[in-house]
Amino acid sequence: MNGKREAGGDEVAALRAWLRRGGLIAYPTESCYGLGCDPRNPHALKQLIRLKGRSAAKGMILIADHLKRLIPFIRRLSPANRARVQRTWPGAVTWAVPAAAACSPLLTGGRTTLAVRVTAHPDAARLCRMLGTALVSTSANLSGKKPAQTAAQCRRIFGSKVRVIDGRIGQRRRPSTLIDLATGTTLRP
Repeated sequence: MNGKREAGGDEVAALRAWLRRGGLIAYPTESCYGLGCDPRNPHALKQLIRLKGRSAAKGMILIADHLKRLIPFIRRLSPANRARVQRTWPGAVTWAVPAAAACSPLLTGGRTTLAVRVTAHPDAARLCRMLGTALVSTSANLSGKKPAQTAAQCRRIFGSKVRVIDGRIGQRRRPSTLIDLATGTTLRP
């Protein structure tokens, strides 16, 4: 599933099945490879946290190809707030927005907000579109280490524990900007 061709139906079906079973994937994003899973699968979320050696209190970022894929995970946004976030999307701006009541604390880190982004990376957006879902997107690395920049690095770091999607990362050299919607505070420049 690289940027040059669309994946075949069998490949997409196999990837959907992998994610449903709690599998993890690594895929290119704007600045590095992302490590992700199905955000509705608690087993996958726990496995991702364990594999990275990451604190569950950090929470996760969800990416999607369109706001509609994020709707099940967030509270309804006012028209003004919806317009505010959509002015920055698709793009490398992640917003901490009010989480839906049923949103897993594994996604929110126990907070009342969830970090979400409509990605500008064409391969990551295509992946969300083909799979018909938002994806968890945390950097593909072990906690405290540099994020992977290539598929080969992901394979070295994670081996067979993660299904790696070949592709190229974007031009950004920094992670997405993170802004709290309620306060307008930039949490990560």
